[in-house]
Amino acid sequence: MKKLLFVGCFLLVVTSGFPQRLTRDERMAWWREARFGMFIHWGVYAVLAGEYDGHTIGKAAEWIMNRGKIPVAEYQKTAKRFNPVKYDPDAWVRTARDAGMKYIVITAKHHDGFALFGSKASRWNVVDATPYGKDLLKPLAAACKKYGIRLGFYYSQAQDWNNPGGAASRKVTSEGWANPDSATIDAYTAAHNGHWDPAQTTDSMGDYIDKVAVPQVKELLTNYGDVAVLWWDTPTGMTDAYAEKLQAQLRLQPKIITNDRLKRPDFPGDYKTPEQKIPNLSELDGKDWETCMTMNGTWGFKASDHNWKTPSTLVHNLVDIASKGGNYLLNVGPTAEGEIPQPSIDALKAIGVWMKVNGEAIYGTQKSPLQPLPWGRCTVKGSVYYLHVFDWPAGGKLVVPGVTGPVKRASLLAGGSVLKTESGADGLVIDVPATAPDAMATVIKVELPK
Repeated sequence: MKKLLFVGCFLLVVTSGFPQRLTRDERMAWWREARFGMFIHWGVYAVLAGEYDGHTIGKAAEWIMNRGKIPVAEYQKTAKRFNPVKYDPDAWVRTARDAGMKYIVITAKHHDGFALFGSKASRWNVVDATPYGKDLLKPLAAACKKYGIRLGFYYSQAQDWNNPGGAASRKVTSEGWANPDSATIDAYTAAHNGHWDPAQTTDSMGDYIDKVAVPQVKELLTNYGDVAVLWWDTPTGMTDAYAEKLQAQLRLQPKIITNDRLKRPDFPGDYKTPEQKIPNLSELDGKDWETCMTMNGTWGFKASDHNWKTPSTLVHNLVDIASKGGNYLLNVGPTAEGEIPQPSIDALKAIGVWMKVNGEAIYGTQKSPLQPLPWGRCTVKGSVYYLHVFDWPAGGKLVVPGVTGPVKRASLLAGGSVLKTESGADGLVIDVPATAPDAMATVIKVELPK
């Protein structure tokens, strides 16, 4: 009995130093209001910009080390050329704010294991491995606080191609490994859980979790003020024991929310993360969700990728996602010098112009109760329906199937003009101008009786 009493008192002392964690709904409230955020993929892979050894490497630029099977020692030389002297975190955050974004999630450490922050757990970080020599996250955190933007950190907790042991199935020595040919590398990769260099497997994954991942997550949740989101990625080789060690660090941030990629399905986090696609209504299950998406074809900077989505497409995506009750995390991939590519800047400015007029039809809205609309989408806030018209009707009449009964008021968000309405056989009929006030998406605010 005395022993149990001692243990209970010890646990009380240990845990009393941590703030009480909020409920899930309390933690998620701001996120459900925000609807729109910025993803930032940035690291030393931006130096290579999608090319290695004279060849353009296929697929996403931030995977270049993996896709090109670049040896660890060779890849680490890239850090000597990472010197982002044009990095202006204040400008980055203002760009997000002016676009109407409410939060930022940045790749504190991607799969190449390179940390954008000073870390005592690994010298493979911006402070110790680059000529820049300064923590990139601290000034970003300060800028986010200055402009009222919430900050989140992406962290690759399992897959790590430089710190030994990341997603390693077992510990292997590098003895006898020198100038291997491609066949030898392929054979090694097949036998060692996707690793192509013995330098990656000189520790076990358990060693990696204890020596790198857990300490770095603790650093991120301790050294940068309030952290709104921890965005895990690719749970390769994760076990419940590893996940529990990482999840335990969340007590350092009682307001933090996390996604669903720590370890599936046992650690679902607070919201789901479809990637590069917007779910159909049939795929949604009532859980919170966020689509992450690139502006072109890659997350990290790739000099050869000019396949940019138009501002109209990006606005339509945002509206479509909000109409289904989700969030849109839209990515930028800065250059090695620290600049967001100009096409991304231009697109975000155009979105910002639209959001300045129509933001109330996005922020804090819920999914539409209407059946899919042939001309656009609908978002809802209480008794107010926001009709986002992508395809302007000919003949000056917009028919809204599923809306019956009286309407208090209908008006254009762009300009505020009041519109005439009537009940028709197929639903609400709204008299609209001959041409759309906004070519990307005109929003009509329909106020129904409460």
